[in-house]
Amino acid sequence: MSAYTVEIRVMPRASLLDPQGQAVQHALQALGFGDVASVRAGKHLVLQVQAATREEAAAKARTMCDRLLANPVTEDYECNVSQ
Repeated sequence: MSAYTVEIRVMPRASLLDPQGQAVQHALQALGFGDVASVRAGKHLVLQVQAATREEAAAKARTMCDRLLANPVTEDYECNVSQ
């Protein structure tokens, strides 16, 4: 088994409102950053995963996202695996 670094980016679906992103946008505008047109706020997770292959590490990460790390109704995710 090898150790793989898995970076996971979880973002709200583009078709849905992002209240957290809107709050950040309004706060930035209140601070004088009026040129900020929109903000999408998400999560960035970095995991160390033990797996026999890169493909197995990616499959484990997708399962983790599907079961816990991302809400399949409101969020999309991307996984990047490196050794």
